[in-house]
Amino acid sequence: MSADTHVAYPPETAEGWYALHQIFRIDQAQAARLAPAVASAASPVFAPVPSGDALPPHGWSEAVQLIGSTADVMFVHFRPTLDEIGEAQRALAREPWMGALVPTYSFLSVAEAGLYRLTADLTREAAARGGQVGDAEYLARLAERRASDIANPHVQKRLYPVRPATMPYVCFYPMSKRRNAGQNWYALPVEERNRLMQEHGLTGRRYAGKVVQIIAGSIGFDAWEWGVTLFASDPLEFKKIVSEMRFDEVSAQYAEFGPFYVGRVGALPAVLGAGGGQG
Repeated sequence: MSADTHVAYPPETAEGWYALHQIFRIDQAQAARLAPAVASAASPVFAPVPSGDALPPHGWSEAVQLIGSTADVMFVHFRPTLDEIGEAQRALAREPWMGALVPTYSFLSVAEAGLYRLTADLTREAAARGGQVGDAEYLARLAERRASDIANPHVQKRLYPVRPATMPYVCFYPMSKRRNAGQNWYALPVEERNRLMQEHGLTGRRYAGKVVQIIAGSIGFDAWEWGVTLFASDPLEFKKIVSEMRFDEVSAQYAEFGPFYVGRVGALPAVLGAGGGQG
């Protein structure tokens, strides 16, 4: 059977660093009991991030003081492998000051670039030559085009993100695509999904220099399908970009959003001592 551009083929993707978002509330009674440990809290997990745009070879972690949430603290981790994410998680669990934190949520994912245009192009080519998606010629062209796309500096930044030093505010939220009757993202032809995502990407580009976006795939890792982490120097930019993107057709028709967590990166003792959620 030859390729059909009207069939809902899955997009090719490129993956980079693994990500873990850990969210906690501060147990105030435990924090008081562990006050000396909290006041001097430290961990090699939170090694200083190099200045500028340098890429830390072993990833990075940040502690975030959450604001306006029933939780108090968020730890954001990016590592080259899943095992290294696990090592960071276990290293933190051994710290004495962790006794003051009560887990409320966690989210595991991997930085992802969805290659919608590439998939649409290769599917169209396969249909034109009477071939199939996944045949030998398709796979050869995929390897060639995929390598070229991944080498793009913009894609590299998406797969191996560096937290910008001048953007201390953080917003994280999970999201999925709808699978409702008449609004089933996964039933759309690849050409249509490519069109919608291209339009969506144009909105994001208008916030270049104002917002750094990290998109991470979580299918197979979490009930939600993607995790979005935003960094900005002005937190109002979160409201602006999310509002504008919700008017894009792809979000208006197909997006489901989970809870939002907003805060500011800080030194670990200050983050732990700034509880304000439910104790």
